Amino acid sequence: EFRRVLFRSDQRSKDYGDILQTFRPGHADYGYWHKYGIRDPRGGGHSSARLTAPTVAAGAVAKKWLAQKLGVTFMGCMTQIGDLPIVFESWEHVPNNPFFAPCADVSALEAYMDALRKSGDSCGARLRVVAKNVPVGLGEPIYDRLDADIAHAMMSINAVKGVEIGDGFAVAAQFGHETRDELTTDGFLANHAGGILGGISSGQDIRVAIALKPTASITTPGKTINLNREDTDVLTKGRHDPCVGVRATPIAEAMLAIVLMDHFMRHRAQNADVVAPFAPIEPK
Repeated sequence: EFRRVLFRSDQRSKDYGDILQTFRPGHADYGYWHKYGIRDPRGGGHSSARLTAPTVAAGAVAKKWLAQKLGVTFMGCMTQIGDLPIVFESWEHVPNNPFFAPCADVSALEAYMDALRKSGDSCGARLRVVAKNVPVGLGEPIYDRLDADIAHAMMSINAVKGVEIGDGFAVAAQFGHETRDELTTDGFLANHAGGILGGISSGQDIRVAIALKPTASITTPGKTINLNREDTDVLTKGRHDPCVGVRATPIAEAMLAIVLMDHFMRHRAQNADVVAPFAPIEPK
């Protein structure tokens, strides 16, 4: 079984034959060529989303460990596909459809994807990931801020071009009296900061959103140059998803779990003997 996974019999490298001499616009080909003097256009190189497989495997271990030791749980869903917002109904719907959508009826999403395939185009997506029961105190105030490391990890996922913690870019339109997370003996009254204040976890839910760009490999012709620095057109054949965001939710959950486990191990090593004056306030 392991051998079958490593050496797939249904590979179709010939689909990439037409682009051996051209740079694919929207891909890493051009930068790789100038940096390393070599590139692999077959879709399995270092810039391939196939390399997220070991990340998901490592994340599965981290999620299990965090759940057993700390009770931390993770949830993720798609909140937008292309220019089509997805209305949140319930987390219980997420595992019941291929979009990881938090709604019961995904027929509109299926129709949207079918139209994209027929047009030879692709679209981006927006996802949300939440970690619950995260302990207070994870992270550091300057170079290894928890939010900075989360953003670093999320941006390392292929096609991710934007990361938001908490309210993200929405804070630009907020006022100080509404965006601060007021605190009472019964808990925090809001979570605009996404569970991280000053680079350190507050004990609230960690809320992260990511935006993924459209797949660059599409069957719509586009302009590029070849290895001889000549203008030409390119059309990418092969098996390509019209929206890579459809598959990204488990990857984002895994990345968040890995970062949180890493920071808990650091916290345990550096601050195990710190005694707080009172127990952490439970989030509402």
